[in-house]
Amino acid sequence: MAPSLNNRTLDNRDRRIITALQENGRMSNQDLSERVNLSPSPCLRRLRHLEETGVIKGYTAVVDQEACGLPLTAFVSIRLSPHTEGHARTFEDKIRRMDNVLDCHILAGDTDYLLRIVVRDMKEYEALVRTELHTLPGIAGIETRFAYSTVKQSTVFPLKD
Repeated sequence: MAPSLNNRTLDNRDRRIITALQENGRMSNQDLSERVNLSPSPCLRRLRHLEETGVIKGYTAVVDQEACGLPLTAFVSIRLSPHTEGHARTFEDKIRRMDNVLDCHILAGDTDYLLRIVVRDMKEYEALVRTELHTLPGIAGIETRFAYSTVKQSTVFPLKD
């Protein structure tokens, strides 16, 4: 079974397992099986299947970025010109290697990419732009918006039964 991108191959129990693990990825199989109302062995089989098919890609800890010394979040819009496959490939390869870039999305519309970047301060952000982004071929425009607060941040997908 291939990983599901649109819930067509996931049944209600799979969705309940995924939701429970998104809320607490460290729960034991016993706790998980009780939470989803399934005995431990079938629950573990389903969990392993979700992992093997790539529906569950891994496990991670949600960490406070300020506590890690990275209080500043920048959302950076990038425009490329000309729009060549080479420029896009070079840009994407470089972005994948930049630790401060947490997310990179390809967009439709006037902006080609949207980055979420975390840094210690404005000096670090300026250095990143000058030494990393500005050195890439094909950058036609960079527009930055700084977040001064976060209202909601979630890693839990809204999977409905």
